[in-house]
Amino acid sequence: MRHRAQILNGAFDPVTFDEAVDTIFTTLDGPTRGWVCTVNVATLMAMRRDAALQSFVERALLVVPDGQPIVWCARLFGAWLPERVAGIDLIDALCRRAAAEHKRVYLLGSTPPLVARAVATLRDRHPGLMIDGAHGHFPLAEANERADAIRVHGADLLFVGMGTPRQERYIESEWDRLVVGVAVGVGGSIDVLAGARFRARPWMRRAGLEWLVRMAQEPRRLTPRYVVTNTQFCLLIGHTLLLRAKQWLLRG
Repeated sequence: MRHRAQILNGAFDPVTFDEAVDTIFTTLDGPTRGWVCTVNVATLMAMRRDAALQSFVERALLVVPDGQPIVWCARLFGAWLPERVAGIDLIDALCRRAAAEHKRVYLLGSTPPLVARAVATLRDRHPGLMIDGAHGHFPLAEANERADAIRVHGADLLFVGMGTPRQERYIESEWDRLVVGVAVGVGGSIDVLAGARFRARPWMRRAGLEWLVRMAQEPRRLTPRYVVTNTQFCLLIGHTLLLRAKQWLLRG
């Protein structure tokens, strides 16, 4: 068991992308169950304000950095993370392996036409994939009904894309009813799979600028969030660096 890398209030598993996929499928083939949290800067800052979300992430089977800045900053905290493990990339890799190993997959989130399009996209990419889905715009009174449908489908692997913290609250509240092996919160990834949103180019992802592309596509909704969370994150990192410098000067 690897020790988790502590970055501010988040504890991350220091796994490569391929190791994350292997861990999830080892769980699917074993007696235990669990959820996977893909944590970016916005989620990490939300956890500081939301004790229930913080607790949910801490109890995850796997916590991976879905944000290049978190990978970069790990060394400031005496930790190391090998690479970014993005939720959108996990969906594709896990579905590829699910098709090969005959595991059932379910998508929950987005709107009816977009989730249908995402399901069709994944079926085309991965022939033989057993996948179904349902939209995420439902009232709280229908939460149990959605979980029952997922259980009837016999899903081994569930992707929930309803945004943080709603997707995490849904997974936790319906966990016993869902009976899936592994659930993964994937934010807006279903919209990307459906073609309603596009990803940043690879060089922008490597430069930690994917948030700019997302903000440009949804400026009214995402600009306030990113301005606040990115500023908060930078201030906390700056505070850490100042403390390190002070300690170094005192030792000198």
